[in-house]
Amino acid sequence: KQNIPYLAFFYVGNIFSHHVRAYTGGDVIDKIFQGILELNTMSFIPSIHVADILMGVGVAAIIKFIVYTKGKNAKKFRQGKEYGSARWGTRKDIEPYVDEKFQNNILLTQTERLTMNGRPANPKYARNKNVLVIGGSGSGKTRFYVKPNLMQMHSSYCVTDPKGTIVIECGKMLEDNGYEIKILNTINFKKSMKYNPFAYLRSEKDILKLVQTIIANTKGEGEKSSEDFWVKAEKLYYTALIGYLYYEAPEEEQNFSTLLSFIDASEVREEDENFKNAVDYIFEALEKEKPNHFAVKQYKKYKLAAGVIELRRTLNHCFSEICTS
Repeated sequence: KQNIPYLAFFYVGNIFSHHVRAYTGGDVIDKIFQGILELNTMSFIPSIHVADILMGVGVAAIIKFIVYTKGKNAKKFRQGKEYGSARWGTRKDIEPYVDEKFQNNILLTQTERLTMNGRPANPKYARNKNVLVIGGSGSGKTRFYVKPNLMQMHSSYCVTDPKGTIVIECGKMLEDNGYEIKILNTINFKKSMKYNPFAYLRSEKDILKLVQTIIANTKGEGEKSSEDFWVKAEKLYYTALIGYLYYEAPEEEQNFSTLLSFIDASEVREEDENFKNAVDYIFEALEKEKPNHFAVKQYKKYKLAAGVIELRRTLNHCFSEICTS
C-alpha cells in the first residue's frame, strides 16, 4: 500500500519517455526540450517498451528516495500538544510495568505496581526502582507504603526506623520468613547490635576515611578545636594508631576498645621531654622491623608535629616572661 502512490510517478515517467523517444534527430536533450514544447501531442497510453518501463521505474525510485531522505531527517512535531500531553493513567498504561507474580512488585497504590525485575522482556519498560514518598506526620507513609512493601519480602531491606515501631510490628514476620534481622540503635545502645568500623577497612584509603569521620564527629567547641594545626596533629595520631591496629593487631583486637587503650597509654610528661610511653616503644619496635610501615610513617609525622607544639609552648612561655620582666 505504501508503494501505490509511486505508480503515478511510474506512469508519468513511462509516457513521457515514450513521447520523447518518438522524436528523431538531435541528441537526448534536444528531444526532451522538443517533447516539453509539444506536450499537447503526448499519448496517455502506457508503453510496454523496455526503455519506457525502465524510465518509469527510475522516476518512481528517485521520488521514493527523496521522500525517504526527507522523512528520515525531518523534525518530529506533535501537533496539538504544544501545552503538554499529561493525563491520568489507566490500568492499561501500567500493565507493561507490572510483574505477573504479585510478590515481585513494588506496591505504589492499591492497583498500581512496578516490577522488581531490572531486565524485563521488553527493555522499553525498564524503570529505576527509586520512589519518593512525601507526606506530613500521620499521613500514612509508614502504614500505607513502608509496611506493605516490607510484606512483599522480595529482597533485602535497610529500614530507617526513627519511631522504633517497624521492627516490633514487622520483625517477627520477616524472621519467620528466613530474614536475618540486624538492629543499629544509636539512642539506646542496650537495644543495639554492635557495629565495628574496623571490620570494613580494606586499604589505607579506608583508614583515612575512618579517621576523618572520627574527627568530624568529635570536634569540640574550644578555642583550638577549629585550628588547622591541631586538627592535622590529631589526624596523624589517629591514622597511626588505626593503621597499626589494622596491619599488626589480631582481628579480635581491631576495635575501638583497643584504640582507646592506646590513647590511654599515650602518657605525656611536660617536665620530662625524653619520657617515652608504651605507645612510643611499640612504634619504635615496629620501625626497627618495618621502617617503611604505613603506621610508622604517620606516627613519625605526628611526633614531629608534637615537637613543634612543644616548641610553641616554650616560645610562648619565654615571650610571657620577657613581657612581664
